[in-house]
Formats: sequence, structure tokens, C-alpha cells
Amino acid sequence: MSAFVPDYSSARICPSPNCGERKGGRTPDMLILHYTGMPTAQAALDWLCSEESQVSSHYFVDEAGVVTQLLPETARAWHAGQSCWKGETDINSSSIGIEIANPGHDAGSPDFEEAQIRAVIALCRDIIERHAISADRVLAHSDIAPMRKQDPGENFPWQRLHQEGIGHWVEPLPVGGGRFFQEGDAGQPVEALQTMLALYGYQVSVDGAFNAETAAAVRAFQRHFRPQRVDGIADASTIGTLHKLLTALPTVA
Repeated sequence: MSAFVPDYSSARICPSPNCGERKGGRTPDMLILHYTGMPTAQAALDWLCSEESQVSSHYFVDEAGVVTQLLPETARAWHAGQSCWKGETDINSSSIGIEIANPGHDAGSPDFEEAQIRAVIALCRDIIERHAISADRVLAHSDIAPMRKQDPGENFPWQRLHQEGIGHWVEPLPVGGGRFFQEGDAGQPVEALQTMLALYGYQVSVDGAFNAETAAAVRAFQRHFRPQRVDGIADASTIGTLHKLLTALPTVA
């Protein structure tokens, strides 16, 4: 990819060769947030801009809040991998990807920097406004690939982003006691849980068997929407928060 004019006026340019055309004339209507999962920001940026890596994103935000655009938004970046949301499997063609410099879970899940989060908020607002992206289509990498990914993780401040007009959120129900479902359980209540997860968008079979796929979807949901405890167990707090989210989904005009 040669030099291009940035879509986001505050971004500097560092072109990545890893891209293609959005398939079927698709325009982006999703925004996917990632963490880099690498020891340093420079190593992550070098990797995203290396032909060897075969990965890229549209934007990269370092710890100091510097925003770098790697690809024009018209290009199909290679950030989502094998993923699915609401039955759509070519997420790369339908989304804009933002990589946020943070070493992630393998490094003990350090907090994101304040300047970095402010920059992410400003960037997301700009993208959402220009592409009219619905709140419920601002997602984590872990939402669209729960069996493979866990970024940007439970420490990412989704509630704060929502307060700034970015993403879908409801106040999660407190973690407590009550009935719960976990891997190995089966029956109609598990099927009802799977139905709710699938209605929200997660890729999960609705078969009444609480298997590894269902547990992964529950963990992804918890990381994004009930981060106080991420264990893959569908307790009353998890199920109640999911029900609140479904009820609060934006209505389609």
C-alpha cells in the first residue's frame, strides 16, 4: 500500500502492505477493537506493517495516544481472521479495525493508558459518525472470535466508551448467588441461554448442550459486558445482563 490521505485528520500515516478489496462492494458497518498482545508498541506496529505478518488493521493507537493509520478505510484490512457475528463470516469486509498497544493477558493484563483511551474515544467517535455505525456493532475481537481471542480484554473500559457515546452497554447485574449453568450441563434452560447469545450476535449452536463453544461465548460476553468475573459460567448476573442488553438493542427504523 502506497501513501494515502488519512481518513482521520489527526492520524499520521504508516502504510501496511497487508490488505485487499472489500468483497461484494461491502461498506464498513462494524468497528472492531483489539489489543496488540506484543511486548512493545513499536514491535506491534512493525509487525502490522510487515508483509511477513499477513495481518493489519486500519488504525493503531500507542500508549501515548498517537494514532497511526495503516490503511485507508476503503481497504479490507486483515485483522478479524476467522470470525463471525450475526451469521456474517467475512468480518474483514464489513468492518474497520483498531489495534490498541497493550501486551495483554500474557503480560498480566496491564491497564490501558489514559492518553491512549482518550485517543481511542476520539477516533471511534469520528469513525462512527462518518460511517453511521450502530452502537451494538462496536465489538471486541473476542466477541467475533470467542474460541480464539480474548482481546481487548476485561480491563478495557467499555462502560466509559459507552458514556462517551460509543458502543452498547447496560449496567451489569451484581455478581451473586442463584442458579447457574456451566460446561457439561444440558437441557431447555441451556438452549434458552444459547438462543439469547445467538440473538445478540455470538456464534453458538442452539442445541441445549453447554459445550466448549457455549462456554467460550459466555466468557466473551462477560469480558465485554460483565467483566467483574470472567469464568464461562452462566450465572444469574450473566444471564440477567444479557437479557437487559437484548431488551436495550437499538430499534431498526
